[in-house]
Amino acid sequence: MQNTSTASATGATKTRWTYKDFTWALSLFGTAVGAGVLFLPIKAGAGGFWPLVILALIAAPMTWFAHKSLARFVLSSKNPNADITDTVEEHYGKTGANLITFAYFFAIYPIVLIYGVGITNTVDSFMVNQLGMESIPRWLLSGVLIALMTAGVVFGKELMLKATSAMVYPLVIILLVLSVYLIPDWNMSMVQTEADWSAMPKIIWLAIPIIVFSFNHSPVISQFAKEQRRSYGDDAVKKTDMITGGAAMMLMGFVMFFVFSVVLSMTPEQLNMAKEQNISVLSYLANVKDSPAISYLGPLVAFAAITSSYFGHFLGAHEGLVGLAKSRSKMPVANIEKISLGFIVITTWIVAIINPSILGMIETMGAPMIAGILFLLPVIAMQTVPAMAKYKTSVFARIFTVLCGIAAITSVIYGAF
Repeated sequence: MQNTSTASATGATKTRWTYKDFTWALSLFGTAVGAGVLFLPIKAGAGGFWPLVILALIAAPMTWFAHKSLARFVLSSKNPNADITDTVEEHYGKTGANLITFAYFFAIYPIVLIYGVGITNTVDSFMVNQLGMESIPRWLLSGVLIALMTAGVVFGKELMLKATSAMVYPLVIILLVLSVYLIPDWNMSMVQTEADWSAMPKIIWLAIPIIVFSFNHSPVISQFAKEQRRSYGDDAVKKTDMITGGAAMMLMGFVMFFVFSVVLSMTPEQLNMAKEQNISVLSYLANVKDSPAISYLGPLVAFAAITSSYFGHFLGAHEGLVGLAKSRSKMPVANIEKISLGFIVITTWIVAIINPSILGMIETMGAPMIAGILFLLPVIAMQTVPAMAKYKTSVFARIFTVLCGIAAITSVIYGAF
């Protein structure tokens, strides 16, 4: 039964910004700003300046429509404390819940693999280019780094969660400062490159997965939606729409400013070189810019961003794998947790040694599952679940969201052939 005082929240309170709303928007924003942002300029800028402008224009609505739809999906549950898995189980049964748990694991686990490669390449590049050292054998360097990061998660979970939460906002400030710092280096080489307008739709299509990955803050949407429901009852949808919209605009303004600043300070050849070296754009800039600030600050920001992202995604992947194993095994939970931990660490180490393309992994492994859960699931529910009828978004928003989700998935399939 809904609390009367909750239900009587004034219309003004529901539609105007409060400090609490702003802190939630920052939390959503901080969840999205991670290591993916450091690789976004390389992919988004590879197609040239004008496709990048179009990507910037569609990034905000794409992000807002998808995340507000997912929040509405969570709000549609009868249980006010339901998360996304509980909501799927309520609407689609145990099979649906198992499917979503499986999809969530395979949306998060590849990101852990990506960060294993990313942290190894970042530290190796820093040691060789900034410290003038010889490269440590890759198997040893990756093993030590992954072991240290995993130890931080296993033996100091609470401390690590607090540290990573505190790390987000200094990272945001430093990235903003770097974006401004690069302005004097802006050149017109990217703008002057003649655009191939006939190829532009394909360029934008193939870049959508990296936008999905870099702007994704779905892991925190369940908790966010539950909190708004506790505060505003049936009117929570107005708040979730408003706050997710604010977060999307912040992401577009901040992240795309960073992307444009980096892209305009580099040449197309340099962007291709960064992709070939399989390092973040900040590590590449540190190697080519004659600036002590970028030389040392760039790799440190990349290291902090990858490390902070690794902690959260490792916990999510571990919990997801344990959940999948528990439902299919009679083994003691403690043993399942240890085996799951070992599996994730060893596979992350192996992939870090192999050193596959980080952008390739984001596009083929990370983005499709995220797109399925974030862009397609809520819209399908709006069309098939009676409880979702009152939470339907506009026809335009539903069509646009589905098209973006399909584009993210099909572009990966196309890229594989």
